Amino acid sequence: MGNSALKAHLETAQKTGVFQLTGKGLTEFPEDLQKLTSNLRTIDLSNNKMEILPPLIGKFSFLKSLALNNNRLTALPEELCKLKKLESLHLNGNHLRQLPAAFGQLSALKTLSLSGNQLRTVPTQLCALRQLDVVDLSKNQIQNVPDTVGELQAIELNLNQNQISQISVQISHCPRLKVLRLEENCLELSMLPQSILSDSQISLLAVEGNLFEIKKLRELEGYDKYMERFTATKKKFA
Repeated sequence: MGNSALKAHLETAQKTGVFQLTGKGLTEFPEDLQKLTSNLRTIDLSNNKMEILPPLIGKFSFLKSLALNNNRLTALPEELCKLKKLESLHLNGNHLRQLPAAFGQLSALKTLSLSGNQLRTVPTQLCALRQLDVVDLSKNQIQNVPDTVGELQAIELNLNQNQISQISVQISHCPRLKVLRLEENCLELSMLPQSILSDSQISLLAVEGNLFEIKKLRELEGYDKYMERFTATKKKFA
């Protein structure tokens, strides 16, 4: 892409606060964006070929939304964690194995999408994010859900299409968790904590495509309590 085209995009972004440049085969984060660190509220560089997100991302202190879906990122810089106004972060379809240690400092983050990466566990850093509403960790390589998950503040947690065979009973202690998606994993029915049904806030549990028949779930103690929450929620949105 020529300099003049980039310049036009930059001029538009200066006025709108939005810089969107998707599917252009970019291999590097455009350095010229640094001129707009105080202007930009939204950056979307999805569907490119970037392998590195440079430390300068930490300078965009007013950024609310960052989308880098379908690139080739293998890691994220610690500087990303300085973005105190960031509310939505979309990193689907990259090659991420872990999150920066300070990721829990993204104190405004509400929506986090990490579908189609190479995460092997639910990152503990997520438990520090107090504003988090929706977390998508589908299509990773997660094998178990650890005890720390009990502190997660999210309303919806998507763990579809992983390799999960174990879930900590602590997941039923998540204070705001309403929607738990566990479709197409490796769960035996005996490995699903019954407290999810009998003693949690969860009103939508999606478990199709595991190692048990759905009708067996209905026989578990606590299923009636779960159905009460499920029905009440449905009525509320009907």
